[in-house]
Amino acid sequence: RAQQAAMDIFDNILLMTDSYKVSHYRQYPPDTEYVYSYFESRGGKFKDICFFGLQYFIKRYLEGVVVTKEKIDEAEPLVNAHMGGQHFNRAGWEHILQKCGGKLPISIKAVPEGTVVPVKNVLFTMVNTDPACYWLTNYLETLLVQVWYPMTVATSSREQKKIIAQYFASTGCSLSPGKPELNFKLHDFGYRGVSSVETAGLGGASHLINFMGTDTLAGILLVKKFYHEDGMPGFSIPAAEHSTITSWGRDHEVDAFRNMLTAYPTGLVAVVSDSFNIFEACEKLWGTELRQMILDRDGTLVVRPDSGEPKVIVVQVLDILTKQFGSTKNEKGFKILPPQIRVIQGDGISYESLGEILQAMEDAGYAADNLTFGSGGALLQKVNRDTQKCAFKCSEITHKNGTTTLVYKDPISDHGKKSKMGRLTLEKDAQGNFVTTTEGKGDAAKDILVEVFRDGAMLKEYNFADIRTRAQI
Repeated sequence: RAQQAAMDIFDNILLMTDSYKVSHYRQYPPDTEYVYSYFESRGGKFKDICFFGLQYFIKRYLEGVVVTKEKIDEAEPLVNAHMGGQHFNRAGWEHILQKCGGKLPISIKAVPEGTVVPVKNVLFTMVNTDPACYWLTNYLETLLVQVWYPMTVATSSREQKKIIAQYFASTGCSLSPGKPELNFKLHDFGYRGVSSVETAGLGGASHLINFMGTDTLAGILLVKKFYHEDGMPGFSIPAAEHSTITSWGRDHEVDAFRNMLTAYPTGLVAVVSDSFNIFEACEKLWGTELRQMILDRDGTLVVRPDSGEPKVIVVQVLDILTKQFGSTKNEKGFKILPPQIRVIQGDGISYESLGEILQAMEDAGYAADNLTFGSGGALLQKVNRDTQKCAFKCSEITHKNGTTTLVYKDPISDHGKKSKMGRLTLEKDAQGNFVTTTEGKGDAAKDILVEVFRDGAMLKEYNFADIRTRAQI
């Protein structure tokens, strides 16, 4: 009961907004009936956006009956005490409860999830469907703008996949769909480094659009519950952490290593190897005492260095392992370790460092397939709303007499924040490029935006397999 009560405090849609928004119902022009707003990436680190996550927010927070008398009664005294006056819009919420059955009178249209769209294009729009609830559209901004997070993680993960694919190609590694090695080359280590379990679920799910390796179980749970995935969207392997190695003592590190090979005699197994001396571990322990045991295994040992300058240490480890285990050369002349041994670098991995490490490997004559990456905080936490300059803005209001006003902002101090005007469509031009048409001038028949939610009901849901297909590099 205590756990449920703790969760319930975050499940009142009336309180899922910025404080100042509770006062906005008094601030629109008095004859306003409809407020139409949109969400976009105004630019940022990457030029394309992989759109993902809106379905989760709708199903988790907006779908069905979400306004009740109990929630209104809870919100009113809290809001009024917090705001220092009678600012709570009880009449507005009671209208939704009585006239709309507690379901939100909102229509949301969005680009299909997994679609890759250039920045500065509309990604979703929202408008109230009940003229008495003009204030509701932007009241929900606070919650729905949080789609910036899964969208940004999905985008960053996809861009990192493009870097790895580039080096796969330049160093002669297979990119054939029948050989899925690329899909396991960036492993999600981020669960412990994020701010909440929900963040881990959203970020972990976003990464799984592009890769299939993860240690973030929350991401798997979210994909299966909210994105119709009946199979297993992500995989992991037995792996050591420092405690399971160092607990044997420094003098028995080789015994800890041997135990890993014995406990997992087949398949993939990863062992952190820098607890004391990564170079000695690779040369004397893995490369000498346990060498034959490794080569006789029906599987692959993955050696994990976890300290040092990544672009330096990776090449140093590969040099030692090549000396001890030998290597072959692929068609492009790049060295490949025997299939029984590989390396994973899970320290200091980010979009910026990936290329540096892979270039250092290429310069040293190593194929990219020798190495897998693990990324934690940089993958799931080292992003923010400004990474892609995400914004939600009102672009049109409709008055009681049926006329409309084009709404926009254009700050003289930052024209990059100029917003779009009017009703929007997302279309493709003659060259197949995405184009946002403004001011209601678009062709509805060509609009790529799909109505996914109306009046409490989910109208369109996407399965994870189709999202992955849309997001392919």
